[in-house]
Amino acid sequence: MSQPALIEFLAEQAPDHPVILALDLGTKTGWALHGPDGRIISGTAEFKNDRWQGGGMRFLRFKRWLTEIKQAAGYLDAVFVEEVRRHAGVDAAHAYGGFLAHVTAWCEHHAIPYEAVPVGTIKRHVTGKGNANKDAVIAAVTARGYAPADDNEADAIALLLWAMETRGGAR
Repeated sequence: MSQPALIEFLAEQAPDHPVILALDLGTKTGWALHGPDGRIISGTAEFKNDRWQGGGMRFLRFKRWLTEIKQAAGYLDAVFVEEVRRHAGVDAAHAYGGFLAHVTAWCEHHAIPYEAVPVGTIKRHVTGKGNANKDAVIAAVTARGYAPADDNEADAIALLLWAMETRGGAR
């Protein structure tokens, strides 16, 4: 769905409290949810395989987790993910690609609009600098009244704040 269509859809569905899920994808996925009651909850979910599991098990658990989040919220108006273009290592890049493929396919299957937002855009929104480090993002999110347990959760909260405050980039 195009960005203008996504914004229009969100406004029509729930002008006051759209249900938005923001994800910082990875083996340790940060998440933040703006619920139908207007509250924001957040955390991290780990999708690490143990030595007895095949490589695809993490993605099956991830898809099940997405469905559980959707069921707990009642519905989702949109999903936003952090768009990462550079990774420290090959394994991280492969994991990110797998999670991104699964969340986008899951959204398509459930007819939920989704958008990937560049990391620099998110950082600039919450810190004023597009190249802010992890500590700066954590500090900025904390200054807004949130208590992220780690940088993954902080990134998800920052993404959610961007989505809510800019109506998905429209403002």
